[in-house]
Amino acid sequence: MFSWFKYQLELFSLAVSFFSRLPIPASTPYSDERMNRAGRYFSLVGLVIGALCTGVYWLLSQVFSAEITIFLTMAFSLMLTGAFHEDGLTDMADGIGGGMTTERRLTIMKDSRIGTYGAATLTMALFGKWLLLTELSGITSMYYVLLVGYGLSRAVAASLIYDMPYVSDLDTSKSKPLANKQTTGELIFLMVVGLTPALMMGLNVLITLTLLALVFRITFKHWLLKRLGGFTGDCLGAAQQLMELAIYLVLIALFQHHFISTSAEIW
Repeated sequence: MFSWFKYQLELFSLAVSFFSRLPIPASTPYSDERMNRAGRYFSLVGLVIGALCTGVYWLLSQVFSAEITIFLTMAFSLMLTGAFHEDGLTDMADGIGGGMTTERRLTIMKDSRIGTYGAATLTMALFGKWLLLTELSGITSMYYVLLVGYGLSRAVAASLIYDMPYVSDLDTSKSKPLANKQTTGELIFLMVVGLTPALMMGLNVLITLTLLALVFRITFKHWLLKRLGGFTGDCLGAAQQLMELAIYLVLIALFQHHFISTSAEIW
């Protein structure tokens, strides 16, 4: 039992190291197989990052306005993750926006330089996130909002590994350890963890965001297969960013139309 728990903790540590700048024990063993199995904890890492950002938000909100607090919390989040997902969104936008063939798109996505499509997409994503979170801060408590946004978006992004082919160069890609498919059990665990904060906001929120996750995943998967024939690490980062924005947008609609009970607005 102890060895099993130790193994799971090591897998979680690998997931933390891959998606954030948080330190992990230097003795944590690494292998491609272990990194693949660590995928089950990607949404849990999202909850950890979301919890840290929630703490920072609370502290800053004691001093600053909601607008400034959200801006500074977003900056903290970017430093915490090394803008990992935002980088993926930018690269995918450049590749798919600027390439006319699959091969050309993949080549552009590997280029570290940022083009017009990437710059425009990144600007709109960051501004959109600030705008949506500012709107939410005026109608509800932000604590569950950040947990839902960070956890569920990563769960949906990582779930694409389950049934999509990896199309980048495995020998040079930084996401090589993620290229293998997940098991059904790992996929279920990933989604259950990602959806848990939504349940805390109420059954109607859970149902709505589950449907959103399904629709987004189906649509994004079809779009990627059509343009790339599969996914790359950049596509997973893009999926996380777009899903997070979609979650905030749907939550605003639910609150404004009173589909969320008052009890969900108080932590």
